[in-house]
Amino acid sequence: MFRKREARPSTPLQPAPTERVTSVLGPGIIWKGNLSGSGGVRIEGAFEGEIALRGLLVIGASGRVTCPHLRANVVIVAGAVRGDITAEKVEIRSTGRVWGDVVTAAFSTEEGAFLRGQIRMEDEVDIGVILTQPEEAVPRPEVVDEATT
Repeated sequence: MFRKREARPSTPLQPAPTERVTSVLGPGIIWKGNLSGSGGVRIEGAFEGEIALRGLLVIGASGRVTCPHLRANVVIVAGAVRGDITAEKVEIRSTGRVWGDVVTAAFSTEEGAFLRGQIRMEDEVDIGVILTQPEEAVPRPEVVDEATT
């Protein structure tokens, strides 16, 4: 009556880009620096620096981003972006404003959206984001003190 399940070999999976927001930079926050990693991020404040993200990036209506080259799997712009965007999918909402070039495989806009730049559509887009482990997470070899053993 019951079937025995066969054990499947475990294979390490690459983290899939997330389609949900897991981190928020709230309104009234001003951040200068670099944003990288994997997960979904929503920006409602002001951000200046580099963004290289495996996942979803949402620039909310009150969000202001200045980034020479923004890279993420999916980018949704309802606020303002000054800089080039490379993403698998880009969406500019009616309140969105983009000053920069866009490279993407899927592009959509709503009526009222603004783009000053060029759009280059590709069959596939490599966003060029490589995930690395933080230094403290990398296992280090143990040091054995022979004098105490």
